Amino acid sequence: MVKALVTGGAGFIGSHLVDRLLADGHDVLVIDNLACGSDGNLAEARQNPRCQLHVADIADGKTIAPLFQGIDWVFHLAALADIVPSIQRPIPYHSANVDGTISVLEASRAAGVKRFVYAASSSCYGIPDVYPTPENADKRPMYPYALTKYVGEQYVMHWAQTYGLPAVSLRFFNVYGPRARTSGTYGAVFGVFLAQKLANKPFTVVGDGSQTRDFTYVTDVVAAVVQAAESDIAGLCMNVGSDNTYSVNRLVELLGGPITYIPKRPGEPDCTFADTRLISQKLGWKPKVSFEAGVATMIANIDYWRTAPVWTPDSIHTATADWFQYLGAAQ
Repeated sequence: MVKALVTGGAGFIGSHLVDRLLADGHDVLVIDNLACGSDGNLAEARQNPRCQLHVADIADGKTIAPLFQGIDWVFHLAALADIVPSIQRPIPYHSANVDGTISVLEASRAAGVKRFVYAASSSCYGIPDVYPTPENADKRPMYPYALTKYVGEQYVMHWAQTYGLPAVSLRFFNVYGPRARTSGTYGAVFGVFLAQKLANKPFTVVGDGSQTRDFTYVTDVVAAVVQAAESDIAGLCMNVGSDNTYSVNRLVELLGGPITYIPKRPGEPDCTFADTRLISQKLGWKPKVSFEAGVATMIANIDYWRTAPVWTPDSIHTATADWFQYLGAAQ
């Protein structure tokens, strides 16, 4: 049994990680300011006396530092997400994703934690030249969210190099699963499509739907995170993906329903596809959940998205106006 601390543990991926750590017999302390997460995601976990939730901002170093004392493993998942808000409000994204990461790193270093795992983003690759995309591909973050997550990763690797912090960074590709966010921000495709399906509205497919994504099921991602903590690897960045890439057209085929098409967005790759050979070699990790099985689970849990906003072509056009303005001008 170890004592684990999960920042962002009330979020989508974080809450699944908390469930896994508790199931493995560990004590878990969650730090989350509930800006993106929800305490409802921890409703079952908090019935376990080995789980504690502290509502706090990770950028507030003085407040969070005492919580790291006696902690063995730190999982740093807390971040502000989504593309459009990061374009509109870059300063809060820097505060959460960069300053917050430094605060968590310093608290971890001062406490002498044994393992540190950072949740990085495949958005650091931007529009890659190579598929599947390896870890040494050029880094081309296209918007502030991608940039701040990549800068955070650079700090993590620097703390590993300079201070000997036993840290590893995992770059997640298109994670999906139950509890994916239902916020009012236009974001990930699953939340958009499932709310539309519940409302009997057509799926708003970007472009012609032939673009593909490396949709990776959340329990596979959590398994990679735990295996990284259990290893002795440090100072390394590794991709976490599904070992495949799937078209948006295939997704709507599995979900079942009518389609309406909306304009292709600037700065988005036609494909995301992780080269996972490094993590397979270093950790022996392999994804287990097929895309078809994962989508079936999402449909079985569709009521979770009943209160999510139902996006239409008009509301998406309004919500993404800054996306087109800034990223379109950059191309």
